[in-house]
Amino acid sequence: MLSRLTRLPRPAALAICAAPVAALFAVAALAPLPFVIAQPGLTADVLGARDGKPVITVTGAPTRDTKGQLRMTTIQATGPSSTVTLPELLGNWFDSTRAVMPKGAVYPSGGSDKEIEQHNMEEMTQSQSAAAQAALGYLHKDPKAVKADLNLADVGGPSAGLLFSLGIVDKLDGDGSGGDLTGGRTIAGTGTITADGTVGAVGGVGLKTQAARRDGATVFLVPKAECSDAKAELPQGLRLIPVTSLSGAVDSLRALQRGGEVPAC
Repeated sequence: MLSRLTRLPRPAALAICAAPVAALFAVAALAPLPFVIAQPGLTADVLGARDGKPVITVTGAPTRDTKGQLRMTTIQATGPSSTVTLPELLGNWFDSTRAVMPKGAVYPSGGSDKEIEQHNMEEMTQSQSAAAQAALGYLHKDPKAVKADLNLADVGGPSAGLLFSLGIVDKLDGDGSGGDLTGGRTIAGTGTITADGTVGAVGGVGLKTQAARRDGATVFLVPKAECSDAKAELPQGLRLIPVTSLSGAVDSLRALQRGGEVPAC
């Protein structure tokens, strides 16, 4: 084959050599890639109601009427079994309202769509339980006497844990001095939480800040480890407050209300 190519005119030889390369690129362009395309998702006020039922219901202790909002944030991504091709990836890469993320960073590997959805729902249930434990522990409430039930089971994943805990704290104790923990503001945020109140990192914080600002938030609580990601595409008018624990988040919101010094990214 090589000897035959050397006897051909150069343009013809190049055309013959280029044909399989072009075919390879065509196949690559249509091949599914292990990525998902994400965009800002819904937000929900954990101090409010969902489907006519309070998101947070506390029994065994008096609760307070709250003002302001604490909005948990989400991202909306293409499904775990959906395919993303190279042209789609490139088309969304430079769109600031979209993010191209590794599929493994959004969905657990293996399993059907239904199994992955079930996994995400289980993570949310565990997150809600940890959030209640963290809040009641912070307030020194007996979990056998005081119960906090959360009504947001249709949103999967663990990333609303911090906001759930703050909502319980606000309903039971406010800012600790008779006022609202929010100071009447619309505050959004994200972050996992453990039963001891430790706040963990999540994914898609840049998209979540967009969702928060779109829905009226002026303050966004972000896991400290993800400050740089949150700052990269920060919407105008949204203030970032880094957090590492539930107690630190409460202290920051109290300081914000008093006009004191508040941590910044």
